[in-house]
Amino acid sequence: MVQFHEHIIIDLLEDSQGGLVILSAGLGLHKLIAALLHLHHPSQGSLLILSSSPSQKSSILQNYDSTLSSSSQSPQPSEITSDLPAHHRLSLYSSGGIFFITTRILIVDLLTHRLPTTSVAGVILLNAHSLSDTSTEAFIVRILRSSNRALFVRAFSDRPDAMVSGFAKAERTLKCLFLRKLHLWPRFQVYVSQDLERNPPEVVDIRVPMSPYMIEIQKAVIEVMDACLKEMRKTNKVDVEDLTVENGLFKSFDEIVRRQLDPIWHTLGKKTKQLVSDLKTLRKLLDYLVRYDAVNYLKYLDSLRASESFRSVWIFAESSYKIFDYAKKRVFRFGRLDGGKSAGQSKTATTKKRKLENSNREKEDSAASTDNSAVLQEVLEEPPKWKVLRDILHEIQQEREREFVSDKELITEDRGHNSGIVLVACKDEHSCMQLEDCMNKGSHKVMWEEWEKYLLSKVELQALPKRNKKKTKEPKGFGMLDGVIPSVSGQKVEISSISRQEHEALLAVASEISKKFEKNIVVEDNLQKSEGSGTHKRRRGKGKNKNTLTNGKSEKKAATSGKSEIHSSEDDNRKNQCISTDAGGFLEQPNEVASSEKWWLQKHGQGFHAELLDNNKQLPPVHFHALDTDQHILDILQPSVIVVYHPDMAFVREIEIYKAENPSKEVKVYFLFYEESTEVQKFEASIRRENGAFESLIRQKSLMMIPVDQDVSIGLDSSTEPESIISQNLLTRKAGGRKDAEKETQVIVDMREFMSSLPNVLYQKGMRIIPVTLEVGDYILSPLICVERKSIQDLFGSFASGRLYHQVEMMSRYYRIPVLLIEFSQDKSFSFQSASDIGDDVTPNNIISKLSLLALHFPRLRIVWSRSLHATAEIFASLKANQDEPDEAKAIRVGVPSEEGIVENDVRAENYNTAAVEFLRRLPGVTDSNYRAIMDACTSLAELALLPVERLAELMGGHKAAKSLRDFLDAKYPTLI
Repeated sequence: MVQFHEHIIIDLLEDSQGGLVILSAGLGLHKLIAALLHLHHPSQGSLLILSSSPSQKSSILQNYDSTLSSSSQSPQPSEITSDLPAHHRLSLYSSGGIFFITTRILIVDLLTHRLPTTSVAGVILLNAHSLSDTSTEAFIVRILRSSNRALFVRAFSDRPDAMVSGFAKAERTLKCLFLRKLHLWPRFQVYVSQDLERNPPEVVDIRVPMSPYMIEIQKAVIEVMDACLKEMRKTNKVDVEDLTVENGLFKSFDEIVRRQLDPIWHTLGKKTKQLVSDLKTLRKLLDYLVRYDAVNYLKYLDSLRASESFRSVWIFAESSYKIFDYAKKRVFRFGRLDGGKSAGQSKTATTKKRKLENSNREKEDSAASTDNSAVLQEVLEEPPKWKVLRDILHEIQQEREREFVSDKELITEDRGHNSGIVLVACKDEHSCMQLEDCMNKGSHKVMWEEWEKYLLSKVELQALPKRNKKKTKEPKGFGMLDGVIPSVSGQKVEISSISRQEHEALLAVASEISKKFEKNIVVEDNLQKSEGSGTHKRRRGKGKNKNTLTNGKSEKKAATSGKSEIHSSEDDNRKNQCISTDAGGFLEQPNEVASSEKWWLQKHGQGFHAELLDNNKQLPPVHFHALDTDQHILDILQPSVIVVYHPDMAFVREIEIYKAENPSKEVKVYFLFYEESTEVQKFEASIRRENGAFESLIRQKSLMMIPVDQDVSIGLDSSTEPESIISQNLLTRKAGGRKDAEKETQVIVDMREFMSSLPNVLYQKGMRIIPVTLEVGDYILSPLICVERKSIQDLFGSFASGRLYHQVEMMSRYYRIPVLLIEFSQDKSFSFQSASDIGDDVTPNNIISKLSLLALHFPRLRIVWSRSLHATAEIFASLKANQDEPDEAKAIRVGVPSEEGIVENDVRAENYNTAAVEFLRRLPGVTDSNYRAIMDACTSLAELALLPVERLAELMGGHKAAKSLRDFLDAKYPTLI
């Protein structure tokens, strides 16, 4: 633990009530929490840890175990889950231990009085930036503080940028947790900067130039993003200051735009809504350009073109064509041969391939080839960072060999405990696996494998069943969304013709590769049958250790032999390479493709022999780490060299903490940046954003207005326990009209509803919350009123799955007043769609039509619309007026059959036949006004069929309706001749 962690702990312990700590990302929050856990003693009571993610929990436990001393009396942290029975959880709460627990389990145990509040010493809250006054964490703190004044609450957050979103976010968080102290620890704080800069690691900043195509793609994407932002500014509904390309590089940009547009989302047009989605897509294109290789980037663009089609605005921007064109040129080029020297070369290449494959059919096809052949030339541009990373690893290995020769290695090990491990930090798991394959197999083979996967995906896509092509109509849209690409300089015919030929060429090459794979599979199966264990030994020799890379000659030989087995013609084609990097060497003529035309594939073998020499060089042991996993492995691996392949601000801070804790260890850090790329811009902007967030928090802290006695006056009106409200009413003189003190307001709530914040708001309104497991409904307000609550997202999902129909049917069966509550978010539009989008006809995909059909099908259903959580609480209070309080025991039994199969509390009968009622309502003469009378007079449909016309006229309210029903029932079946 570094020294500034001790300062944070000392500041927290000064206030017995706790405090809110906001520190920079990567400054060892898990180590700070682990140190606080060591200070806990079982005699103080139980310590509860809330809102921790799985990665945070594992990091805290790992650091806690590593720093646990034999003399420490603090208990081992454990986890309380819903699998534990109630009595077991009660014993754990009283044991004085340290527990990770979810908010849903804890709030239910608090409301059911399974948790004695006096046995809790304190609460540690992580991710405080996600809290609000209606969150379940605030609900828990309110209940605990109301009966346990000595409780401390310590909240932590390492997301300062999230703490400045919205109005006075830090101040509101302090108030909802009943705290008064705000502790700010940025990277530029005096103690932090002194500790981290006392023994800094050796840093090597390497700026890797991007390839020309990458530069052009980045430029085109930025141009398209700027065009979309200009279109967004024309709406005059978004703050112009936030609409910059720099802000568009971050995920929070989507939140900023949506937060501004959500209240008026239903008034926006389709184009504006699509622009919001397009900006997110363009940000991913910039991010993936520096993270993925050329083939995977092209594959992602192909998926965008197929999925977004004419709906996207950015695809039809002027510069978007460059993105697809340059991305394709990084992978392959397509052209036609004119029967000259190139055609002869391709013929020689295919002749050798024909000899290797030994196929008579292919002999005939190649002999009948024409001079009008098309060429698909591989380019397979490798990411520039791959070669730089290999050079870095070679340099590290050479330095270690020189140290070993000069007898300096022993001195280094004695002084710095050098483990010899090189840690390479990447953004995601895919990049880690690809880089590991690149170091093992060579970059050319990795690119070739990605190219094969891309081609095989084309074959698989072609093999999928096609939809009915007759349904294709003119695209419905307007303006830029009409799905028509404007023709540039009259070349619309050439572009479509060449793209069709190019697609056919890709499919032809992909089918040939798939045939090779099938042949190789058959050959390998035959070898397994004949050789037996010999093949297994050879395959076992190809395995690689994921944690250590040893690139020796024997392994390289195995990788090369495997390559020749799969691509038998590739090595022969390299002898007659027809490499042309000049696009002008191809004749891009829009000729129609004949059915007998042959497609030739020119192999890309440039730099292959040089790569063989590089792969024979020894590499140091390397471990690849994915930053997305949020695992802290620096203390475990103890690396001496760290290569930051994808720069990340939080990981840079972790390296600084690691070096500060190990001042005697020699640590060398390599930073790989793409020169003049958005990668550098994003990294620098993230530091500026964090510093700006802390500066804003420092200003807010100087102006905060926190009540001095807020920890004493905790919710006098509604936040105290219901028993205290009753006691106050008993001491008050009963005036005219005052309610009886014994009658308290209570709501029965389903356990699953505690994932939302509505129970917290109801509790603030003074209602007693009774958590139970309900089979029917979500909230029981009275013996007659049952409420099914649906958020907007859940409403659409329930309609799609049919679950809502069943839920409303069950409520209508067991309760007199079934209520469907549709709850909107407070910061979003209070409307499904704009008035102009609501049609006159009933359509199966329209949400308004579905609600109308639901109301027609269940006449007793009441639909209630709520603007926010607080509006829902007011609605519940008005619905409960002049109603009896619900019975907990009866609400639990509703919908649950007994051992005899009898269902209690059924409104109509013990066996409510829904199908029979639906059949009755569809009979001639039966209407909504008379079907209830018929059901009360008849016990079954069979009894109805025997009633005379006079009796039917009495029940149905008229002789005409009775005669129509009687004629329908007495009608004979038609006879078939």
